[in-house]
Parts: sequence; structure tokens; C-alpha cells
Amino acid sequence: MVVQAAPVTASTVVVAVDVGKTEFAFSVTGTGRSLLLKPRTGCPMTGPSLRQAVDDIIGVLPVGAVVKVGIEAAGHYHRPLLAAGSWPAGWELLELNPGHVTEQRRVLGKRTIKTDVIDLQAMTELLLAGRGLPVRDRASDGSMVLTELTAWSAHRRGRVALRTATKNQLLGQLDRTFPGLTLALPDVLGTKVGRLVAAEFAEPARLAALGPSRFIRFGATRGLQVRAPLADRLIRAAKDALPTADAAVARAVLTADLALLADLDTQIEHATGHLTRLLPGSPFAPLLTVPGWAAVRAGNYGGALGDPARFANYRQIYRTAGLNPIQYESAGKRRDSVISREGSVELRRALIDLGVGLWLTDPAAKAHGRALRARGKKGLVIACAMAHRANRIAYALVRDQAPYDPSRWTQEG
Repeated sequence: MVVQAAPVTASTVVVAVDVGKTEFAFSVTGTGRSLLLKPRTGCPMTGPSLRQAVDDIIGVLPVGAVVKVGIEAAGHYHRPLLAAGSWPAGWELLELNPGHVTEQRRVLGKRTIKTDVIDLQAMTELLLAGRGLPVRDRASDGSMVLTELTAWSAHRRGRVALRTATKNQLLGQLDRTFPGLTLALPDVLGTKVGRLVAAEFAEPARLAALGPSRFIRFGATRGLQVRAPLADRLIRAAKDALPTADAAVARAVLTADLALLADLDTQIEHATGHLTRLLPGSPFAPLLTVPGWAAVRAGNYGGALGDPARFANYRQIYRTAGLNPIQYESAGKRRDSVISREGSVELRRALIDLGVGLWLTDPAAKAHGRALRARGKKGLVIACAMAHRANRIAYALVRDQAPYDPSRWTQEG
């Protein structure tokens, strides 16, 4: 069920709150745009300071006032002001999109001027226009699982990015210690044999002295089955290698990077385990019934989307992800361009990943992909089309809390 903000009436009073890392600013305005309390800046982000601000606001409220408190989202800095008990009971708490605040500042003619007071004016206009996302008490409505899902998804995403950077650095060190290894074994760090060579035979002379048969036996003692052709290629590469002058230093760095890589692998598996645990108890559990959507893809989508009650339809999610095309229309002619890329990068990547999962496993999605390819569409265009299909499916499953029925999604429309 979509949660909507309460309508603005003649008795509405809006409190705009602009949050920084250690301070916040606020103003109080009536529906007639009359300032009940002038903008106050530089308020410390502390409990006593917030209580004093609330007391000052209460002191200027007219009788029967209906209070809307709008707080601009600021990463995690604004989170303390969203906590239950921060504001008096009966006051409606709304979260404002910073992008909307920026656009409203431009409407006010202050595009190149950004101050706390001007931001408060823009937020006030948005609140009086009925904008803002109602903030629910996550502890009381049982949706703490969404908070955990978002946290572990972001944690895993960060570790994956760090692992990718570490692998790139590792490959650079291997090029210094064992030139030509990637020619014999293209995916060095993606295979167990490759990691064995990187860990134990960063010095190619040791591998060359071992020979193919002894290397095969060496791998067998560590639970690896090394095929003879691969062993021959690796030994040949070791004999032909011309290590650089700084190979000894590169080997020392390589050892440290391998330890870091192993630790990152462990952390990623740990985070994946948390996603697997959380998903069945979340609104995104039906996504696990879709072919190609397991814990990681579904968890990344759920973590990037957050509370699904924020969205009235799948089109809003697609636009929030920045996958909608840039549209230009003039004199009755319309021209759509590339995707806007405005909005959540994490949600955009999650939707594209869901689309790839469908493309690889779902028969109807495969047929749609082949049809687009036959029409001359490029890979990125097809990926966006698959993300659009995945977005509609994911929204419907979460909304209806029903398992995936392939017969409902046999056609694209």
C-alpha cells in the first residue's frame, strides 16, 4: 500500500529542516507563507538542541495547527532526526528528495546560490505543495528487515568493488613477477589453479623446475585436478618468462594482496549469507521464485529500492533508477534520446542485473532478446529493455506477494 502525505489545509504549519554533518537549520511557516519563526541556522545536532528547537516551534504554533516536518535527505546525516520520539506525537514527518529541493531552488531563481536559508525556502515550498515521503516507524511496523537488507546489500556491494580493485592490482603485480602467465591462463584469479600459481609460484623459476607431472601431483595434494595440457602451458610460460627487475618487491606486495583478497572473499560470502537469511522475511521474498534471481540479485534490488510502499507503480521505480529516456518534444514532434541516468545508481544497476538474469534463464526473455537483436538493437539497448521487463515483473511480484508465473509474462507489452 502506497503511503501518501496528508493534504495541506488552512491550519497546516510546515517546519523545514536542513541537515548537515554536525548542525541543522530550521524554519516555521504557515499556509499563507507567513514566517512564524525566522530561519535559525547553526543548531548543534544534539538532543538538547533539538528539544529546544521543538519547544520554540511549539511556542509559535497557532491553536489547532497541523504540523508537517520536512527533512531533506542527506546521506546518513539526517537519520537521527528521523528517529521515533525526535518530534512530538501527531506531527507528520516527511523526507524530502534533495534533487527536488535543488529543482525548487532553481524555480525560485536561486540556481547558482545555495545557502541554508534558501534551501529552507525551497523545502517550505515543496511542503506547502504537498510533496515529501512520509516517514514510518520502522521498529513498530516490522520493517527493520528493510534496514538490514539495505545495509548488508551496500556492505556487499562495497566489498565487491574493493575486490575488483584488488584483483586489478594483483594482475599488475603478476605481470611483474610472472610475465606471460595470463597468456597461458587468461582468468588467473577466477580459477583455483590460477590462484594456486599466484600464491605458490609467483617466481616462475620454481614452477619451471617442478615440471608438468610434479605440478599435477602438487595440485592433487591440495585437492585440485590439473589437466596435463594446462600444466604443459603453465610450465612453458614459466620457462619463457622474463621477470622484471623489481620482481622481488612485486612478490612481497602480491602476498599481501592475496591475503586481502581471501579476506574480501570471506566478507562477501558472509554478506551473501545475510541476504539469504533476510530475503524470505522481507517483501522481496517472491523474487526468489524467478529463474535467475537468487539472493544476490534480489537482495541488491531490495536494498536499492528500500520500502516498496513509496512507489505507486512500476513507472516511478523505472524513473527513479534513471532508465527512462530523455524526452524532447516541440511543435508536435517528439524525440526520445538516451536514458536520463538521473536517480539512484544502485537501483539502476540492480534492475539491469535483474534483466540480465532474465535474459540468461527465462525462455520468454530470451525470445524477446533474440527479437531485439534481429531488429539490429545493440547489447546495451537490449539490456535496458530487459531491465524494463524485470522492473515490471519485480514490482508486480512484490505488490501481489505472489510467486512468479511464466504464463503471465510470455509477451512484451
